[in-house]
Amino acid sequence: MTDRRLLLVHAHPDDETIGTGATMAKYAASGAQVTLVTCTLGEEGEILVPGLSHLASDKEDRLGEHRITELDEACRALGVSDHRFLGGAGRWRDSGMMGVPQNDRPDVFWQAPFDEAVAALVEVVREVRPQVVVTYDENGGYGHPDHIQAHRVAVAAFERAGDPAYGAGEPWAASKLYYTAFPKSVLQEGIDRLKEAGHESFFGVDSAEDLPFGTPDELVTTAVDATAYLEQKMQAMRAHATQIEVDGPFFALSNNLGQEAWGVEYFVLARGERSGGGRETDLFDGVA
Repeated sequence: MTDRRLLLVHAHPDDETIGTGATMAKYAASGAQVTLVTCTLGEEGEILVPGLSHLASDKEDRLGEHRITELDEACRALGVSDHRFLGGAGRWRDSGMMGVPQNDRPDVFWQAPFDEAVAALVEVVREVRPQVVVTYDENGGYGHPDHIQAHRVAVAAFERAGDPAYGAGEPWAASKLYYTAFPKSVLQEGIDRLKEAGHESFFGVDSAEDLPFGTPDELVTTAVDATAYLEQKMQAMRAHATQIEVDGPFFALSNNLGQEAWGVEYFVLARGERSGGGRETDLFDGVA
């Protein structure tokens, strides 16, 4: 077992690459054990590849199984060999965006029995014994129900895994819990650069302050410079072909909006201690 162990909890295939792909590649290349837990198969995703439109949830409903292969390829590009689906592949289904009828299906992650989902993640934490855990903030980054649920489950598992009175297996208390972050200033830079490149405005706005997501800069505690691994991140994006179109340094999500694929990724330290002042540059900063 390596000295440094990082566990990331994401909602759907491709979330790991968009928000943390360069960081994952950097730590994997350094010899750290990087474990990815994905909570759903992403069955409700839109499909950018016309020849695969038959896989959609309102047609053959086979997108989830296809996205397993995309995630496998993305993880290979990032150098990550330890990937699991929470509760096993297909245990919980993609809930769709907030407010859609799919939210009410009994098999979706939004409706998952909370203690069951937490227990499944605690089992992984106690096996892997990570010092650092990464997930989303309370709003799931942008309000997707599966992201919010992933946050809730990850925070509870972070707390319960170290409790000897909870569950089976040897307790393990991770040292630090982080939330992924997109600083407002970085989003504004992306908006400006898209406009300069002649792309349509980002989410129809000209100011990051008008976006329904984004982290105030003063709350961002950590910036991991993984620009040396940006090409691995771009390769992982290309692996998620049904969801992401890559064009030079820009990529379009399934809503066809451009975003800059930065190699510096940002986080907010939610639990644990920093060893010094200013922004951290290492998720393991201060970990013995």
